[in-house]
Amino acid sequence: MLRDKELLLFGDLKDHEILDDMSELIYEYEFGYDEEENGRYRALLFSIVHRLIKYASDYGFEGNLWHMYLAGILVDNENVYSAAAELKGEPDGSVNDIMLHDCGIFREMFEYDLDAIDENLAAGCISFIKDYKGTGFCGGRMDARVRDKINTLALMLAKSEDAAGFKDILTGFYKDFGVGKFGLNKAFYVERDKAGEIRLLPVSNVSDAVLDDLVGYETAKRKLIENTEAFIYGRPANNCLLFGDAGTGKSSMIKGLLNEYYDSGLRVIELYKHQFGDINDVLAAVRNRNYRFILCLDDLSFEESETEYKYLKALIEGGIGNMPENVLVYATSNRRHLVKETWSDRDDIRVDNGIHKSDTMQEKLSLAYRFGVTVYFPKPDKKEFNNIVKVLAERNGIDMPEDELLLEANKWELGHGGLSGRTARQFIDHISERKR
Repeated sequence: MLRDKELLLFGDLKDHEILDDMSELIYEYEFGYDEEENGRYRALLFSIVHRLIKYASDYGFEGNLWHMYLAGILVDNENVYSAAAELKGEPDGSVNDIMLHDCGIFREMFEYDLDAIDENLAAGCISFIKDYKGTGFCGGRMDARVRDKINTLALMLAKSEDAAGFKDILTGFYKDFGVGKFGLNKAFYVERDKAGEIRLLPVSNVSDAVLDDLVGYETAKRKLIENTEAFIYGRPANNCLLFGDAGTGKSSMIKGLLNEYYDSGLRVIELYKHQFGDINDVLAAVRNRNYRFILCLDDLSFEESETEYKYLKALIEGGIGNMPENVLVYATSNRRHLVKETWSDRDDIRVDNGIHKSDTMQEKLSLAYRFGVTVYFPKPDKKEFNNIVKVLAERNGIDMPEDELLLEANKWELGHGGLSGRTARQFIDHISERKR
């Protein structure tokens, strides 16, 4: 039995004490078994099983937890082979032989008969993790679709006939779904660590909003879907500005696009205007990755004294360096022109047959003009609001006479922000809770 310390590509595994302890237990059982150490062996085995159950609870795994754990390691580790395979499948060079070596070790770990150790130590605990059934509760650390992919991968790897077959299965997974944090997560936020380095950290519990949740705005939805699909499939696409009244679904639209096209490689990075100076570092982190990234600038606007918009303007179009082809900017704002305008901006009008507008005003408008796609989200009128309420009520199984439903909805909106999709959603949530 080879030990995990002999791994080459996967030799820098961090925070994988379960793997270290299991490897130590198996190695000692095979090559240095001492009956006088049975108490220590048993304690180590129980500790491993305990941590695997905790791992399953955190991530929602079921089935053979040892196999799921190993598959999770293989999917999460970014190394020279997995990063190259993500881009183009099996890479060239000596790294293939090195990967085959590591796959041989992992395959032995998959195949090892843990029942023999369990029986010899009279522990009786391995059966609990060979076909584990969850409670239905998940710690929320992993998206369900990613968990299903890892589960499928674990089953396939367990059936591989040799190290070469194991390697082929894993390479195909890297090519189809990616590796590491970008493969395992949908959305990210930007943070600087204590050393001043930029880190992209996963957003936990990403909203499960879908495009169908946004009732109405069909034209806006169609424009954004067409642009996003073009981006995902490598066709020319534009940066997008979603503007309009509060509560009309601008942010929900981006969340819906993420959930709709996540399986096609779409990812979202949240960025705030005070972080615009970090954009180059963010772009460097995602350049040449086999994903499509939307830089989401939510609720974007600038006051007169704020000049960060000039940096953003140069980034989107006009700067010396170009954005990577796998990155677009989607911004949401309540302002059409993003930068606050005043009447004094028009004071420096130079009249030439009445066609030239203020240079100051043009400077402020130029940022919005850099977005190739602009989509307007107006507040719904009374008729549209009532339709949103009726559609959401039907989808949520609310059985009320229409007249009563709309009367209650209209009372609700008067005291909760007026006519908007958000108000309608809040009203339906209120009614649903009251009907329980």
